[in-house]
Amino acid sequence: MIQQLLDMGIKDFRVLDAISQVPRHIFLDQALWSRAYENMALTIGYKQTISQPYIVAKMTEHLLSHTSKRGKVLNRVLEIGSGCGYQSAVLSYFSNDIFAVERIKPLVTKSRENLRELKIRNVIVKHADGFNGWEEEIRFDGIICAAAPRQYPKELLELLEVGGKLVIPVGFEGEQKLFVISKTAESEYAEMVYEDVAFVPMLPGTSNGEM
Repeated sequence: MIQQLLDMGIKDFRVLDAISQVPRHIFLDQALWSRAYENMALTIGYKQTISQPYIVAKMTEHLLSHTSKRGKVLNRVLEIGSGCGYQSAVLSYFSNDIFAVERIKPLVTKSRENLRELKIRNVIVKHADGFNGWEEEIRFDGIICAAAPRQYPKELLELLEVGGKLVIPVGFEGEQKLFVISKTAESEYAEMVYEDVAFVPMLPGTSNGEM
């Protein structure tokens, strides 16, 4: 899988190293273990998917692109739409603390169990509406979103520290692009638009997990 990510253009060896250390099959039902290391999105139930390794690597690479050191180069990261915890596990290598929000309650439970099994202790997973951020007065060095709003919520930009980034898919089903918005000053932002992506839509509210 790592060679495939290299071939697809992932260049940050810090990211490749982290992905190589996270056992992706842990985050899937056992029936899907034989496909865990293919570069494809796979179902995790509740009409949600675990992102393909390439997009996890690419979004993480964007989040870290202004840094060069190894280790935990960020202090706090907010992850919206944490699903089963796979992206959280990758991010745990690069930030002192991960604040992960998931709107579907059974996935919150699953994510916590998966991270506990891997002895990852710097991720807090909360059942909440991602549109509301963390709902506490915390600022973040980075925000990653694994669901696509039609327009990115401007409120999320206010949660960034200066120098921080929001990495988020934006658009309608079939017409989504990956956006990276950097906070260059207290009220100034630089926006870059990258490749086509395909994410589930970002929905408001919370769910108890009706199938």
